[in-house]
Amino acid sequence: MSFLIKRPAARREILRGLLGGAAVALPLPYLEIFLNTHGTALASGAPLPVRFGTWFWSMGHTPGYAVDPNTDQLTFLKECEALTPYKSRINYFGYFNSPLDGHPNHVHQSGWITVRTGTAPPKPADILAPTLDVLVSDHIGGSTRFRSLDMGCTGNPKDSLTARSTHVRNPSEVSPIALYARVFGPGFADPNSAEFKPDPDLMLQKSVLSGVEEQRKRFEKVLGAADKARMDEFATSVRELEHQLALQSEKPAPADACRIAAKPDDMPMGTELPVAQANHEALTKILTLAVACNQTRVFNMSFNDTLSSIRKPGTAYTHHTLTHEEPVDKNLGYQPEAFWFNCRSMDALAAFIKAFESVREGAGTLLDNTLIFAHAETSFAKIHQIDNIPMFTIGTAGGKLKTGRHIAGHGDPVTRVGLTALQAMGLPLEKWGQGSLQTAKPIGEILV
Repeated sequence: MSFLIKRPAARREILRGLLGGAAVALPLPYLEIFLNTHGTALASGAPLPVRFGTWFWSMGHTPGYAVDPNTDQLTFLKECEALTPYKSRINYFGYFNSPLDGHPNHVHQSGWITVRTGTAPPKPADILAPTLDVLVSDHIGGSTRFRSLDMGCTGNPKDSLTARSTHVRNPSEVSPIALYARVFGPGFADPNSAEFKPDPDLMLQKSVLSGVEEQRKRFEKVLGAADKARMDEFATSVRELEHQLALQSEKPAPADACRIAAKPDDMPMGTELPVAQANHEALTKILTLAVACNQTRVFNMSFNDTLSSIRKPGTAYTHHTLTHEEPVDKNLGYQPEAFWFNCRSMDALAAFIKAFESVREGAGTLLDNTLIFAHAETSFAKIHQIDNIPMFTIGTAGGKLKTGRHIAGHGDPVTRVGLTALQAMGLPLEKWGQGSLQTAKPIGEILV
């Protein structure tokens, strides 16, 4: 059967094939053949999709060591120096406040809830309004396979910061294997089982490139050099993911300490920093593939939980404990161990940005067509301060935001940042928030 695609194609293509008698399909990223001649829109004239995501870290920043407060031009200091290569892609928001209208400050809760919902919780973990990612998903998430992908790196699915209400929380995917299972299909192999048989679904999904190989060869005949190179990049990324998880199709070595927990969230998982970092790296790689292939347009990533239970291997003190119990070094002027953990959070954010910036899309990168809203739940963790919570926007949301700015809020509510992000994503909102947090003032100096 002949295979013919006109240039440009009016819609995105899916490669289809047969493997073991079963149909397989592989969605493709936005190649030049699917775009207009400038690579700025789809061939049909519709704009490239804009994606929205959040990235969370806890314990905030060490006062005076994150961002230079004396200039409107974004200048990162020692704790945030990992972000310096991307400062032209970032806006930083400081000195915005979280008024609670008489409610107590529920430590490590009230801060993120005010930032994400525009409401002050009367009780711990009260979610009186949908988080902003849910609002965005309601607006743009209905046309993709997943309305959102929600991930956490420290092992507990309940450590989630996305919710429609107090009782409707979206659990986090905490395992790269499980996320890959949702997207590509591998399963879990018990290392202590007497019998081992590779999961046929795993084998099927791992071989999907082979299943579509013939159609891929025909398809590539009508591609230009740039699209062929992009196809090779995409196939390489899929193969690298499969290679990372290749042990799932082999009999694991016995592990005397291995026990399959009935409830994964009953025990701490992944709280050692190297484990959280490795999970973050793998989850990020799977996420960027899913986003580039339009499997989702909304996502949430939590690098650590709101109490920051991450710790160095072999130590008992967690990041959270250090923020309260570690003495301030008289020479340095700060808590060196807590400071070190804060720096590692910014390293992870830099890696997340790099992953989106590294994916080519149209005339630019995936980051050009994405808005990432990153924030903490406190500003100075030692005293649970929730005024001046650090917040970032990263990416231009398809050209809707100017970047490279340091915006000082002068005590305005944190909801001004959230309203700006929501309007940049096209939501028809004139105001957002409740009580003293309600605002009708987006940050006009960064809106295009």
